Amino acid sequence: MEIRPRLLWPVETEFLFSSALFPEALIANDPDFQHEDLNFLSRSQRYDQAIRKSALMVMKLREYGIADPDEVYMFKSLVHRGRPEPLDLHLGMFLPTLLTQATPEQQDRFFMPAWNLEIIGTYAQTEMGHGSHLRGLETTATYDPATQEFILNSPTVTSIKWWPGGLGKTANHAIVLAQLYTQGQCKGLHAFIVPIRQLGTHEPLPGITVGDIGPKFGYDEVDNGYLKMDNFRIPRENMLMKYAQVEPDGTYVKPLSDKLTYGTMVFIRAYIVGESARALSRSCTIAIRYSAVRHQSELRAGEPEPQVLDYQTQQYKLFPLLAAAYAFHFVGTYIKDTYRRISGDIIEGDLSELPELHALTAGLKAFTTWIANAGIEECRMACGGHGYSRCSSLPDIYVTFTPTCTYEGENTVMMLQTARFLIKSYMQVGSGQRVTGTVSYLNDLPRQHIQPQHVAARPATVLINDPVSLVEAYKARATWLVESAAKNLQAELNHRKNKDDAWNVTSVDLVRATDAHCHYVVVKIFTAKLSEISNAAVRAVLTDLCLLYALHGISKNPGDFLQAGILTNTQVNQVNQRVKELLAIIRPNAVALVDAFDYSDGYLGSVLGRYDGNVYETMFEWAKKSPLNQTEVHESFHKHLKPIMSKL
Repeated sequence: MEIRPRLLWPVETEFLFSSALFPEALIANDPDFQHEDLNFLSRSQRYDQAIRKSALMVMKLREYGIADPDEVYMFKSLVHRGRPEPLDLHLGMFLPTLLTQATPEQQDRFFMPAWNLEIIGTYAQTEMGHGSHLRGLETTATYDPATQEFILNSPTVTSIKWWPGGLGKTANHAIVLAQLYTQGQCKGLHAFIVPIRQLGTHEPLPGITVGDIGPKFGYDEVDNGYLKMDNFRIPRENMLMKYAQVEPDGTYVKPLSDKLTYGTMVFIRAYIVGESARALSRSCTIAIRYSAVRHQSELRAGEPEPQVLDYQTQQYKLFPLLAAAYAFHFVGTYIKDTYRRISGDIIEGDLSELPELHALTAGLKAFTTWIANAGIEECRMACGGHGYSRCSSLPDIYVTFTPTCTYEGENTVMMLQTARFLIKSYMQVGSGQRVTGTVSYLNDLPRQHIQPQHVAARPATVLINDPVSLVEAYKARATWLVESAAKNLQAELNHRKNKDDAWNVTSVDLVRATDAHCHYVVVKIFTAKLSEISNAAVRAVLTDLCLLYALHGISKNPGDFLQAGILTNTQVNQVNQRVKELLAIIRPNAVALVDAFDYSDGYLGSVLGRYDGNVYETMFEWAKKSPLNQTEVHESFHKHLKPIMSKL
């Protein structure tokens, strides 16, 4: 069944998303990377297949001379079709940590062996009893100056490292985050390179207890593991010492900033923002293509069943998510470029933008993953009953993506981290300082306070058909909510006299302020992208999407804009009407817009989201492959049912 529409905007706009720096056919046509449908394999078989392909992948990377991080990521993503795999933390955290946290001497010892897979690493931070609260981690690394070694210990059950991918069966080394003790003092969390398995035999080393944590909601291909260390000694030189050092006599040399220790987490949070765009865009592709294939009910009495995508309710479910996918794609590129720029400044000794980098990656990580996570499920339900089948790929996308809401920082904790930066910036403005970057809008507060408070944040005029005007409206909302949260916090401080209690009882306000700040940043970045697009037809379509994203956000949060005096009741009604109009405008381009993500059928792995629309025939053939269909009569009939039936 052919569902390709006449494209109302040029197909060459696929360049916006395609990051294939080499032909995808290089992998798609390689027999080494073919495999059975993973849905019909056991967890052990899925892990075995993933390891096989990961090992082959590394060999191919060497063979093709691929070393650029973006090319490596794209190659890996195509090999594993977007699924997690056992070397994820080796490639995504172990190697980057060595590059950013290790001294040149340490890189000489560890990086090339790790790149060549002589060393396979993981990143062991989270413990059974603590995750996002890093200061609460219990694993200790005590320095012994007599032997110039660190003694690593897991002193309690809750201190056992828990969850690191690749730790269960794959890795032979781990970067372990532990509380550093030297000269009788705790110096806080630091990173150590810890061998955990014997090279050659892969047996756990004496003093190391390591294994797989068992089945999970998803991630069947990954051996998430546990690690317990009992007086396990490593050389002093195995502490990552680019920024903080322990000298042979135990003297501690502190880093320029404690935040430098968490550079890998910042990198991963920045990466997750782009991953939100990829997961949401894949889901939108499947749901929108299928909605163009599926015919249901009657739109007009007596007429043929229309495409489900013609129903306004279906458009209202899917098109705002499509707009969000585009927005997050642009934000993901922005945050990746920002991370690289600021990281370059840090290497040169300029740490001035490090606090904002931490705040921005934490907030946007939470903001985008929450929306994408809910959006994937919305796409699944928009596919009706067939969305429940794993042939749709949507259940797998969901269970693979949903951990991003908790790993590398639980989302509420991340929002509150960003809130601390916002409150600090607000206080700086109040004391006469100027702030820069994404919080520079707070510099206008002193001027705004000359006006009556209830219209303090209101732009002169909000034009609901002008993305730039809507950016100003979102800016005003963020300003109002940050100031409101700051004032509520100060009131509680005056009342309670305890900053921790005051922070806790205003934390809902603080999360709302962070959400508004992130929403403003996303709308601003999406709008700014429009001016970079030279093709008028493409720009027009993306402008409609940008408007839908911004206006839909207002329609979902009208109280903020009304209470702050940014919009009137009449304008909110106009916003709601314009959202419905935009659904109809976007409808003719909807399939082309998801085609522009340029996902191959192999990468999507979805019967419902097939490019050619041949859904039902393929679904029938897919079902026949079920292991339960390998025999006409299952052995359970003879073992369990027939004996009962014979006695009736």
